[in-house]
Amino acid sequence: MAEPADYPPFQLGKPRFEQTSFYGRFRHFLDIIDPRTLFVTEGRLKEAVQLLEDYKHGTLPPGVTDEQLWGAQKIKQAIIHPDTNETIFMPFRMSGYIPFGTPIVVGLLLPNQTLASTVFWQWLNQSHNACVNYANRNASKPSPTSKFIQGYLGAVISAVSIAVGLNVLIQRANKFTPATRLLIQRFVPFPAVASANICNVVLMRHTELEEGIDVLDSNGNVVGSSRVAAKHALLETALTRVVLPMPILVLPPIIMSVLEKTSLLRARPRMLLPVQSLVCLAAFGLALPLAISLFPQMSEIETAQLEPEIAMATSSKTVVYNKGL
Repeated sequence: MAEPADYPPFQLGKPRFEQTSFYGRFRHFLDIIDPRTLFVTEGRLKEAVQLLEDYKHGTLPPGVTDEQLWGAQKIKQAIIHPDTNETIFMPFRMSGYIPFGTPIVVGLLLPNQTLASTVFWQWLNQSHNACVNYANRNASKPSPTSKFIQGYLGAVISAVSIAVGLNVLIQRANKFTPATRLLIQRFVPFPAVASANICNVVLMRHTELEEGIDVLDSNGNVVGSSRVAAKHALLETALTRVVLPMPILVLPPIIMSVLEKTSLLRARPRMLLPVQSLVCLAAFGLALPLAISLFPQMSEIETAQLEPEIAMATSSKTVVYNKGL
C-alpha cells in the first residue's frame, strides 16, 4: 500500500511530484512513460475523465481519495492530448515510446549492417521520432505542416548521411582488423541519431528563434516574447536529445561485446537477438526518464539576461518559460 506522502492533496493540472529537484522530475516522468497506461480500456478512460470533471465542478462523489484523483489524471494525460482533447495513437504516446521504440533500437544495433539496412533503420527511427514529436506537440498555436515536413526530412537526411558516411569510412580503413571494424560499426548509430535529433529540433522550432517564446512572471502572466529565452529552450532541448540516445546506443554494444564472449551465448547463438533485445529495453527504460528529467519543463531565467523591453515590463528578478520536449 502506498504511503500518504506519495499522494499529496490533489491539484488539477499540476504534477504530483515537485519539479525543482532532479529526483522529483524523474519520478514525474516515470509516471508519464508508464507503459501500463497503454492497456487502459475506453471505459476506464471515460471514468477517469468524468472523475476529473466532477472534481473541477465540485461534484465529487463521497469517498474519492487523492490517490484515485492522481491516478485519473495520470491516465488522462497519458492518452489524451491537452490542446486538441483527441486520443493520441498508441505507438506515438510517451508511454508507448519505449515498447514501440525498442525494436527499432535493436535494428539500429544489429551487427554486419548493409547499406540498405542502415538506411532503412535510420529512416524508421527518425520517422518514429517525428510521429511521437508531432503527436505530443504544443498545439495551442497553429504551426504549418511544412515545418514538420522540413524537420522530418532534415532529420532523415542527416541521420542517413552520417551513418552511411561513417560506415564507408570504417570499411575503407585498412588498419582495422575485421573484429575491430565490427566493434566500431556498432557505435555508428549514436553520432548519426544524435546529430539528426539536433537537426530536427532546430528545423522544427526555428520560428521560435525568430519570433521568441512567451516568458511569464511569478503570477503566471505573460510579460513578453523573448528570443533569448528561445535560444535557452532550444539549447536545453538539444542537449536532452543528445543525452537520450547515448545510453541506448552506446551501452548495449559495450554490454553485448562482453556477453558474446561468454560460453552460454557462444554455445547458443540463437539467444543473441533475444538477449540484445532485453539489453536495449533496459537501456531505453533507464535513458528516457533520465534524459527528459535533466531540465525542468518550466525553466527559470534572470530578467536581466533578457531583452531590455522585457526587463522593463516586469519587476520580477526572474521569469519562466516552457522549454518544450
